[in-house]
Amino acid sequence: VQLVEFGGGLVQPGGSLRLPCAVSGPPFHYYVIGWFRRAPGGEREGVSCISISDDRTSYVDSVKGRFTISRNNGTDTVYLQMNSLKPEDPGVYYCAASSLRFIVNDDAGPICWPHEYDVWGQGTQVTVSS
Repeated sequence: VQLVEFGGGLVQPGGSLRLPCAVSGPPFHYYVIGWFRRAPGGEREGVSCISISDDRTSYVDSVKGRFTISRNNGTDTVYLQMNSLKPEDPGVYYCAASSLRFIVNDDAGPICWPHEYDVWGQGTQVTVSS
């Protein structure tokens, strides 16, 4: 299976970007797709995740109300809509898939811990600058 991210680029503070993640290749049973980012000099962190079975979502606090994750089942594409981008949002954004059932986390929404994700895309750069 392959995950390919698109849509990165340069945007001004307050602007918007939409990042698609296309899933393709041999069947791979995954439960959650997540978006992650690595800021310059930082570690990879979970941004938002979506459960494939019921589209429940979770977000890191810093993006709540600004970012929206969604899924098009017909095209096997997961989107991250990023609005009101801030100077602290730049980095390389990755999508990843997890085959671990427990991260669906039925009580509180999918878990976005990077080390629980099996398959990763190559990443796309997001830069926020005026």
